Amino acid sequence: MTIEPVFTGVAVTFEVVGVVAIVVGFAVAIVLAALELARGHGGGAAYLTLRRTLGGAILLGLEILVAADLIRTITSKPSIEEALVLGIVVLIRTILSLSIQIEIDGVLPWRRALLTSGAQVMSREIGSARRGGRAYGGRADAAGRES
Repeated sequence: MTIEPVFTGVAVTFEVVGVVAIVVGFAVAIVLAALELARGHGGGAAYLTLRRTLGGAILLGLEILVAADLIRTITSKPSIEEALVLGIVVLIRTILSLSIQIEIDGVLPWRRALLTSGAQVMSREIGSARRGGRAYGGRADAAGRES
């Protein structure tokens, strides 16, 4: 019995979790934006909430999908071609992640004191919605506090 099928199953599970994170994040973003509208905070606040929450969900999903690619590649029979394909896929997903992070925060990631993950962005939005306040009225500092 080889262990390769087990790791293939793990990689597929990671891929499914990554896609589910994006899909669930999309649903959460829609709900949070609708709550902003229902609370009378206006379309601008709803749009910012939607954009930031969806961006966070996409970031989280991309991080999980990169992990799946890494698992799949290092547990299979490695070849130069597979390593190059993995490198290109990771590079593309990293560039996407960076551009989404810049879009969400409005600042280059290395200019912030602490990095914010996709999960932190979604958590901040959900927590703010539970408190009944504006989901994201201003820019947040590195610790997630609104300014």
